Amino acid sequence: MGEAMSKWDRLGALQRGEPTDRGAWSLWRHFYDQESTAQDLADAMVAWQQRYDFDFLKINPRAQYHVEPWGAVYRYPGGGRPECISVPVHGPTDWTRVDRKSPSTGAFGEQLEAIRLIRRRLGPDVPMIETIFTPLSVIGDLVESDERLVHDLRTSPDLVMPALEAVTETLVAFASRCLDAGADGIFLATTQWASFDLLTPDEYLQFGRPYDLRVLDAVRDGHLNVLHVCGERSMLFDLADYPVHAVNWAVSSPTTPSLAEAAQRTSAVLIGGLSFGALTADDADPALRELAAGTEATDGRRWMLGADCTVRADSRHANLLALKRAL
Repeated sequence: MGEAMSKWDRLGALQRGEPTDRGAWSLWRHFYDQESTAQDLADAMVAWQQRYDFDFLKINPRAQYHVEPWGAVYRYPGGGRPECISVPVHGPTDWTRVDRKSPSTGAFGEQLEAIRLIRRRLGPDVPMIETIFTPLSVIGDLVESDERLVHDLRTSPDLVMPALEAVTETLVAFASRCLDAGADGIFLATTQWASFDLLTPDEYLQFGRPYDLRVLDAVRDGHLNVLHVCGERSMLFDLADYPVHAVNWAVSSPTTPSLAEAAQRTSAVLIGGLSFGALTADDADPALRELAAGTEATDGRRWMLGADCTVRADSRHANLLALKRAL
């Protein structure tokens, strides 16, 4: 048996489509009781990484950190999933109050500190990326419903576009600071907005793509940038030419492309193949079958085992441990 690869060597081989010494993987999840300070988040992320030895760590901050600077308010009921209490945009004219924010104070500054803390503890040998939501995703969380934003984009774009620009400028500056703080790249998440259920391809071309690309351009020197196209009926292939090293999407959904289809249409490393059900099943057999299926679909080239999105908090340790051993 040959010498074991480092994580960076393994990722490099995957990007080149070359064989690796073993299968690669990464999963990420929330720790709701450890998301509200940089130190707590760093502790949770380091423990998660050290427990399963993933090939890269995707920092999983609280899901609302990106809208807190603009006045969205959330609470944690009993330490569980956060609930939205209020949003700042209730009508078209409220968009005029969405301005550029500091990329290094408040919730953004907290994330930068978490990156520094994690890097200090894990060292340079563990690839690590920070989660950043697309500009369209951010403004989508400043309103009470998806329908509200879709309506405003279609009827009052002159009011929404300056807000979208301000958010983009903020995220561009923040993304660059993430690399300075020690991240190796970003995990750019579209949430539900790159879906045919919400927008047409032409609408995403107008309101999504140009702003996404500006954020990615800010981290063009990153060594691992990942695009996450979330949810059902995703526009994966519409975004497949984004300048990223890897893509992640809901592979297990029948409404999205399979691993085999994606392998034919993108040169990026594919991350996926595990369903939430397999991770929470009573035994590891479903997860191991999905690992085998993913290997067969891709021949193990340009592919990392991953889940559709953030894994559930009740994912079973025994199942994850079985996957680690199998890999």
